[in-house]
Amino acid sequence: MPRSKRSQLVHLTQTTKRSTRDHKSAYIQQVRDAIDAHDQLYVFTYENMRSTMLKDIRMHFRDKESRILLGKNKLLQIALGKTPEDEYGDNLRHVSKWIKGSVGLLFTTASNDVESYFQNYSKPDFARAGFTAPRDVIVTNEMLFNHPTSMLEQQFKKLGLPVEIDNGKIVLMNDKKQYRLCKAGEELSPEKCKLLTHFGVQLSDFKVRLVCRWSSDGGFESLE
Repeated sequence: MPRSKRSQLVHLTQTTKRSTRDHKSAYIQQVRDAIDAHDQLYVFTYENMRSTMLKDIRMHFRDKESRILLGKNKLLQIALGKTPEDEYGDNLRHVSKWIKGSVGLLFTTASNDVESYFQNYSKPDFARAGFTAPRDVIVTNEMLFNHPTSMLEQQFKKLGLPVEIDNGKIVLMNDKKQYRLCKAGEELSPEKCKLLTHFGVQLSDFKVRLVCRWSSDGGFESLE
């Protein structure tokens, strides 16, 4: 194990004010306990993680003596340390540099499985506003027939879909048979993303990217 630095004073004045001082101190100790209990530490980055996807990842590593922590970046940096003088273990200051934006920490002893798992991890996902459509999406009357008339006609119109009611069914206006909801290369608006979700069309892939690895012997490696 790297040299322990538990006796050093931990300053909390630069962390967020929402949590109490005791809670912050307990979280910092929680991170350090995880470091002591595992051989490897990985930092991973993600965008718009949904709870179901995080659950998948947690379940995969549940029986592999692993633990995942997300969020509270400033406290994570304090727990690891940012300089040679205050780092909790040798070279953990290099890990701190990667803790920014949407990141998580994976503490594990299953080092052989981690990198291959994340390299192959990909889940279809609904696009979010600002996403660039990879292909055209066409809406047909058959796709509209499955939606309840009373509930969704006005909602579809507010979202920009040209529909009307004909013989008790939602159909495209002006006797159209199909409507191009989006085209390849188009930056999607919030309204179009909601429509795509209504029709169950998943255009994006959720992926998690490993950015660095630290080991209990003080080894550090960038994975970028």
